[in-house]
Amino acid sequence: MNTNSHSGTNVHEIADGIYRINTPVALPDGPGKFNFNQYLIVDDAPLLFHSGLRQLFPLVSEAVARILPLASLRYVALSHFEADECGALNDFLTAAPSAEAVCGQIGAMVSVGDYAIRPPRALADNEELTLGKHTVRWLDTPHVPHAWDCGLMHETSTRTFFCGDLFTQGGPGDVALTEGDILGPSEAFRKPLDYFAHAPQTQQTLARLAKLAPTTLACMHGSAWRGDGQALLEALAATLAA
Repeated sequence: MNTNSHSGTNVHEIADGIYRINTPVALPDGPGKFNFNQYLIVDDAPLLFHSGLRQLFPLVSEAVARILPLASLRYVALSHFEADECGALNDFLTAAPSAEAVCGQIGAMVSVGDYAIRPPRALADNEELTLGKHTVRWLDTPHVPHAWDCGLMHETSTRTFFCGDLFTQGGPGDVALTEGDILGPSEAFRKPLDYFAHAPQTQQTLARLAKLAPTTLACMHGSAWRGDGQALLEALAATLAA
């Protein structure tokens, strides 16, 4: 479903009750496209994973409102403190008076507790948050792929892994959900920039994530992916080790 004909912002359901909101953008210094995704879990307590950039708030909020009343949002979650993760956080908290920011305890301590207009819901490692039919589990992943406060979420009933900047793919993100190769394109995008931290615990963290055995990966940039998530995460770990 295209929600804005001018920007190309679009919404697709990638798992039961989980919607990918995608906006393609032009690169500022040359030809080509990039893209930003947010993920909306529709449930008794709806959760938006990533707010998007502040400048994208009109487009993302318009897309959310096509699925549910904007004021009904209960949680706005973020992996780590970065503009494309939480630039529009306070705009969403203003539009949804009962909403809380959700992040890890480190993120709440160093950034979100000061930035957000209301105190955040700070989750401990492995803590679960029940939304209704869906339950999300917070996983501390410091410096994986980057930022000390980094953490990721796994939805347990659909086995959807909200993997943030892992498997970032360039381009407009035209395909909402793919079963094709995303490791190759994501590595081709990463290597010239190398925004991974390559921390001492990277291999251990990726091994822990692989044990979740997700079947859907909700990537922040590019197509969402469906398949053997354990094997894909193990392949990423092997690629980084090499």
